[in-house]
Amino acid sequence: MCLFQYEDEDDPEPEERVPAGLPTLYVPARPGTALVVVRLFRTPLGARTAVGFTTAERLTAALGTEQPWIRLSQAALRSMAEPLGASLLTVDPTLTAPAVTAAAATTAPVTAPAPALAPVPQAREPIVRTA
Repeated sequence: MCLFQYEDEDDPEPEERVPAGLPTLYVPARPGTALVVVRLFRTPLGARTAVGFTTAERLTAALGTEQPWIRLSQAALRSMAEPLGASLLTVDPTLTAPAVTAAAATTAPVTAPAPALAPVPQAREPIVRTA
C-alpha cells in the first residue's frame, strides 16, 4: 500500500505493478483443445519463444493472411508460454529466408561438387632394432 495520497484517484499508486502504456500484442494462435492455443516458435539457436506483433499488419507480413491471431498483453502471453518451456518473448520478428517462388521451386537445386578426399596414410610396420 502506498503511504502517499494523490489528488487524482484514477492514477495508480507508484508501488502498484501496473504496465504503463504497454500495448497488447497480436499473437499467432490456432484452435485447440482449449478455446485457443498460442503458437510457439524457435529462435535461430533453437530456444523456444513466444511471439507477438505490435500490429496486425506486421503479423500478416511475417506469417500470411491465413494465420489466425488473438490479442494478449505481454504478461498474459508470458504466463501462458512459460509452463510450456518458452521463457523468451520475441516481439515483431521478421522472416530471414526469402519467399519461395514458383520458378525457384521448379529448378533443380544447385549442388557443389564433392570435395576431393586425401589418401589415408597407411600404417607402417614398426621398426625393430636388435643389438
